[in-house]
Amino acid sequence: MEDYNKIIESLGVKFIKARNIRILQPITIKNFYDVENTLLILFNGDVSIGDEKIKVDVGDMLFIPGGKHVTVTYGDPTNPKIVSNEEFMTHRESYWEGNHDPKLIGHLPNSFGYVSFEAKVFDSVNFFNSLDVPPFIIKREEHLATTIDQILAEEMTDLAGKGRIIKIKTEEIVIEVVRYILKNHLFVEQLVTNSTYFKDPRLIDIFAYIKENLGGDLSNKVLANVANVSEDYVGQYFKMLTGINPQDYIEYQRMEAAVGLLRTSKKSIRAIGAEVGYKDTAYFCRRFKMMFGIPAGKMRRRESLMNV
Repeated sequence: MEDYNKIIESLGVKFIKARNIRILQPITIKNFYDVENTLLILFNGDVSIGDEKIKVDVGDMLFIPGGKHVTVTYGDPTNPKIVSNEEFMTHRESYWEGNHDPKLIGHLPNSFGYVSFEAKVFDSVNFFNSLDVPPFIIKREEHLATTIDQILAEEMTDLAGKGRIIKIKTEEIVIEVVRYILKNHLFVEQLVTNSTYFKDPRLIDIFAYIKENLGGDLSNKVLANVANVSEDYVGQYFKMLTGINPQDYIEYQRMEAAVGLLRTSKKSIRAIGAEVGYKDTAYFCRRFKMMFGIPAGKMRRRESLMNV
């Protein structure tokens, strides 16, 4: 347990957004994907996960780790409209309607709430994704449900200290999700196998270097110098500890940074691609769509739509 305490202490948690949504029409989103973690609570109606449509009961929660492709059905699962991730992101306002009245949280028909957040070890590694935790349902955790409701209500107000309260409660959410996993002995093999690399100082140095130099040279030769191992060995060393090769990890980090810039800046797609290490804009755009299922321009448009 002490190891998990150390990992939790090392986590950098960042609130992204919270929304209360009413489902306008039943849809199944194939290969839904986002870089942030999402914790959803079902207030009323139907939500299910996977091609087999595993149902989330009213009052229960669905946790979707960032970086995981998943099929999600919102609304009656018997005959939903099947849409791609790109279609959903482009026309989300056709399927969802946002509620901005805190008094209506939990009282609208066919509705749910969700909180999106980052949770990174050493501010570099996506915690839940790196542990290979799949999407899962959280059953009847009243404290966690109350915390989500409080974040939703705070996000709809303009009171002093709103940001600080949301930050504290988002950190609570992350800890409660970890506690739920440990208490219910979920994903034991993944946790034992994949948490060990958080303790390796050379790997931590590589993570930190990648984060600070996303736009620069991140070849295996450079990484080998950072870790003080041979160039021939660094790829094997990285994959042995993390389960992925370093260049795949680097691409994910670059694309995640690109999403952040698309959401928070007015820089051109060319400038964003260059900033995260892609000199060829066309190649950057191809890789972006391959990873997220939508073009970079539509990711930006998604953030400019109504707050749903």
